[in-house]
This record gives sequence, structure tokens and C-alpha cells, in this order.
Amino acid sequence: MDDTYKTIARPVTGQYKEKGSRFIGFLFPVSSEEDIRQRLAALKKEYHDATHHCYAYTVGHIDAGSCRLNDDGEPSGSAARPIYGQLQSAELRDVLAVVVRYFGGVKLGVPGLINAYKTTTRLCVEQAETVEKRVMEIASARFPYDRMNTLLTLLKKEQADIRRMDYDGTQSVIEFGIRRSRYEALCRNIALLPFASLIHQGTE
Repeated sequence: MDDTYKTIARPVTGQYKEKGSRFIGFLFPVSSEEDIRQRLAALKKEYHDATHHCYAYTVGHIDAGSCRLNDDGEPSGSAARPIYGQLQSAELRDVLAVVVRYFGGVKLGVPGLINAYKTTTRLCVEQAETVEKRVMEIASARFPYDRMNTLLTLLKKEQADIRRMDYDGTQSVIEFGIRRSRYEALCRNIALLPFASLIHQGTE
């Protein structure tokens, strides 16, 4: 099971000029739709005099995630699709790509626009520092306190990340994260322990 994905470490920007038009590109690591809305609002405020603010994004690294493309008044398919195409070519997830255009007085035509938006985004992608992250399953195990070592040994064997340990007087609870590809095997092993129970809390 594939449980890794690529994203960018930090925001980057780049510029491209074609027949007087200036294209300013931006890449942002994002984690939610709200994060994206804030980034777009800030750019539109800063570059309020620009002719177009075209963008594409992919957010959500679990399974297919979601994406959105916006040509912002440019001919359909001439801006956002070539922007998104560069994200796909680089296999990036959780990234917002925006290209701000200042019109230079000469129309570029659809082929020219496609090239300009594609090139601007590619320049940004080439500058970006990419990082590989893991899809993690988050769960908690409940068990008698005197079986603590048994559970810790098992979690260590499966390379789980211990996040929290509690004791309520009768039962102990360990909350942990584990790579998605290792989760099912861990579930099977814990199911063999009659004294332990496992609760899945989500994926991140």
C-alpha cells in the first residue's frame, strides 16, 4: 500500500514575461480549504491591480484528495489546466499554485497563454524544495496496566509513534500513530491479545 506523498517545504515564487505581460507565480504548501481561501485572499489584496489571478490546487493526501481549477476570466483551459498539469507532473499534493498576470497590451492567444501559465508554474516547481511525507493512521489501545510492556514492545516492533499515555486507575491507554501500510498488521497482532482493545481515531 502506498502511504507516502510529496509536497513542498515552504512557499516559493517565480516570474515570467511574454510580449509585455508579466506573470508572477506562487506555490504554497496547504492543508485545508480554509488555508487556501486565506492565501488567495491575501494575494488578491496584495496584487489587487493585476488583470487575472489564476490558480489550481490539490488538497488532501488521503486517497484521491480534491482539486480545483480557476481560469479567472482567461479563455477556458488556457490558465488553470496548464498550472495544474505542472503539479501533476511533479506529483505534488497539498499544494496551491497561483499565477498573477499583468496584461501587457498584446494578446497572446490561447497557445501563448498555455505556454505562459505552464512556464511560470514550472519555474516555481523547479525552485521548490520537495519533501516526502507519510500517511498515518491514528489509534488508541486500552489494556491493563500490568500489560504495558507487552503493548510497548509490539508498538515498537511496528515502528509506531507514541503520542500519549494515560492511566485511569484500572486501564492504561496509549495513543499512537503508525504508517498506513503497517496498520492492518498491527491490528491483527493486537486482536490476538485478549486483554487489549483498539480504537481507530482517524487518518492524517
